Amino acid sequence: MAQAVALLSSLCFAIALVTARVGLRGLDARSGAAISIPTATLLFLLAAPFLLDLSRFDLGAALFFALIGLFFPASVTIMTFRSTHLLGPTLTSAISGTAPLFAVAAAVLFLGEQVPGRAALSVLGVVLGVTLLTWKKGAVRAGFRGTALLWPIAGSMVRGLAQVAVKAGLLLWSNPFAAGLIGYLVSSATVLGVDRLRGGAKDKLTPRGIAWFAGTGVLNGSAVLLMYVALSMAPVWMVAPIVASYPLLTVAIGALFLKDEKVSLRMALGALVSVASIVWLVASPAAGRP
Repeated sequence: MAQAVALLSSLCFAIALVTARVGLRGLDARSGAAISIPTATLLFLLAAPFLLDLSRFDLGAALFFALIGLFFPASVTIMTFRSTHLLGPTLTSAISGTAPLFAVAAAVLFLGEQVPGRAALSVLGVVLGVTLLTWKKGAVRAGFRGTALLWPIAGSMVRGLAQVAVKAGLLLWSNPFAAGLIGYLVSSATVLGVDRLRGGAKDKLTPRGIAWFAGTGVLNGSAVLLMYVALSMAPVWMVAPIVASYPLLTVAIGALFLKDEKVSLRMALGALVSVASIVWLVASPAAGRP
């Protein structure tokens, strides 16, 4: 069950990348983030009267979820945009695919999870598959500086560590909806604050741009909630690599609907490695144990 929920999370993340790509055709990334994250927050607030259960409220867990919200998804979004600006989307996506490595390593160190050898190899397979899938010739831009790599690496680390932190919070208060609601409230304040404080020209808001990024927010919010639900049901080593497979789905959706992605032999190999790694992981005898 947790594997299916994690896969649905990955699907939502994948579709969100496609809708964001369309939205960026008419609106800058910073303005898009200031629309998408608050939109997801609004939906969380509207659903709260029906889905928020405070019967086992834990103040420590709530504060922990709020702290996580400062970094995920807010800071990760900002880091990703900065990385895309400096390095381009290809190199950013390839490095972002290493998030499961950080997630699993942190789960071992901080949560004491026992990671089966089969699962460790599956994580490496997903990372390799995503790298093959997203890497393109000429991805490194002219004038490249090594320090720019710190942005996508930091984003990947935060993305991975956030999953472990949420898992730790869920051990105190097993309420994925509360984790998402509190985290998004803080993330919205962070993104809107950064957008207001930073100067510079912005693209004019259009109904089309607002609609695409609002849709992106709905999808990302759903993806995060589903990921948290999966984490409440299964260990990090099971959830992280499945969620990280979303670039595979993004390429497939983009090729079908946007007609701007030609599938090469290298990409096909990357897809095969990713799928095989996930299937092998799900088939692990330890997969059904929490």
